[in-house]
This record gives sequence, C-alpha cells and structure tokens, in this order.
Amino acid sequence: MGDFSVITHKGFKFLITKNPSNNSIEGFIKDLKRNNVKVVVRVCEPTYDTEALKGAGIQVCNLPLQDGTFPSERIIDEFFDILKRQYYINPESCVAVHCVGGLGRAPVMVAIALIELGFSYEDAVSHIREKRRGAINAKQLEFLSKYKSKSRLVNDKKKTCNIQ
Repeated sequence: MGDFSVITHKGFKFLITKNPSNNSIEGFIKDLKRNNVKVVVRVCEPTYDTEALKGAGIQVCNLPLQDGTFPSERIIDEFFDILKRQYYINPESCVAVHCVGGLGRAPVMVAIALIELGFSYEDAVSHIREKRRGAINAKQLEFLSKYKSKSRLVNDKKKTCNIQ
C-alpha cells in the first residue's frame, strides 16, 4: 500500500494511513508489520474484514467518527486508554490510526496525542501536515485550537477498547 505517515514523539509512534480494502489488506498488513504495529485504531465505519489482521496478531479497535468531524470526550478517553495500554505492554510498538482517506479523522486523533505530549496545537498540525499534505479541515482545526491537554498519557492500567 505505502500511503502512510509515521509520526513519533517521546517514545510514542503512530502510523497515519487511509483504510485498506479487502483487496489491499495483505499489503496493508506488510506495512503494519514493517512498522511494528500491534493495534489499529479505525476511526471510520468498517469497510474491510478484520480477520486477516487478527490472524497477523494485530488488534483492531473501532472508534468511529462522522466524516469531517472531531472526537467526543468518550472517544478521546478510549483512544488514550488504547495508547496507554499498548505502550505499557510494548513500548517499542506503533499504533496505526486510519480513516477513509487518512487526511481528517486519523490525523486529528494523532494531533490530540501530540498535544497531550507537549506540542502546541499549531506545532502538532504543522508536524502532521509536513507528512500528510491537506490533513485536517477547518472545523477540525478549530477543535484542535481549543483542545487542552489533560495529562491523559500518564501511565495507568485502565483497559477499555472496542476490539474486534
């Protein structure tokens, strides 16, 4: 597949990508494995079968958002629960986040993580846009400009995830 961007900061590694299709899933899995992805966070409606991912030892967590929007507090909390659990279990791993095109919902989720890790919203957006041109629409940008860190990436063992 190859349409992905790697974002790293303070030991956290994210892979932002568009969603695969059932026809491209094998290439998608190869990209995930090359980047040590153990968890995929799907922030769009399901468009592919997750069995091949499960067979490859990769979990899929569903946190669907409406296209062009930003996450609710509940979705953000679940996202950080996934991140904390994954990086606590395997600090060298990468978490993939995808939406349909890899330009809106997925980059917003990673931008929120970067803000929690100390970036200003401007720097988070700029960093992501360097790697994913056209990422983050005006409505999402406004949301990020108002987002305030709540120290959600503090290590705790709370474990919730809508795993498929």
